[in-house]
Amino acid sequence: MRKKQTKKRKTGFGLSSKMVQLSKNSCPLSKKSNEEINYKNIKLLKKYLSDSLKILPTRITNVSHSKQKILVKEIKKARALALLPYVEN
Repeated sequence: MRKKQTKKRKTGFGLSSKMVQLSKNSCPLSKKSNEEINYKNIKLLKKYLSDSLKILPTRITNVSHSKQKILVKEIKKARALALLPYVEN
């Protein structure tokens, strides 16, 4: 009789699995870049709006919780100053 071959499962322990998690879910705004989250930076803010001009959630954009709060505040500020529209035409 043959013995059944069992597949080895990859466990979620160790440095390699943590590196994969960090690279997959890293916040795009936490990288050191020249772009600041500011209501004047319309080009950056438009990246986080949907086609219907709704603010995209964190689970889609992979932005960290603290940066998402700042991002939402700045988008709302830009809308109040008429730099960004509330609805599409």
